[in-house]
Amino acid sequence: MNISDLLSAHNVILDAGPANKETLLDLLATEASSRIGAPKEEILKALQAREHIGSTALGKGVALPHTELRGTENPLVLFARLRKPIDFEARDDEPVDLFFLVLWPTATRKGLLPVMGEICQALRDPQSLRKLRQAETPDAVVQLVRQALPPNAERELDDDDF
Repeated sequence: MNISDLLSAHNVILDAGPANKETLLDLLATEASSRIGAPKEEILKALQAREHIGSTALGKGVALPHTELRGTENPLVLFARLRKPIDFEARDDEPVDLFFLVLWPTATRKGLLPVMGEICQALRDPQSLRKLRQAETPDAVVQLVRQALPPNAERELDDDDF
């Protein structure tokens, strides 16, 4: 399974309005809950616990909040773009406006790192980030992410790849 299998237009949120980290995590937990059926409070608690370990902000205005969840069967990737960037405790001190949320079933944890690696690869190019910030539709975001992936990421990644 790779990012192309997990990110669909249905899982893209454009121009969301959270004003801080707490309200953003709440929004992401609410959206994720409606898609995977896990309780919002459980998702929110897991995301908060992960952020307590250290910020998942990658720099350049991007964050990759992620966690494993017990009792879920399928992974979920959501993309959210904010109207206004927020402080997400990034190492480069830049506010964050682009978020990829990754929720992964604990029972199949081996796939989490490859998918997160693909997301990071897709976001390395500053042009890709600029285009994501300008995308007008959820379909455009999905297409941009797919285009930003290196050619070998289009194949199914095996655990042996990492």
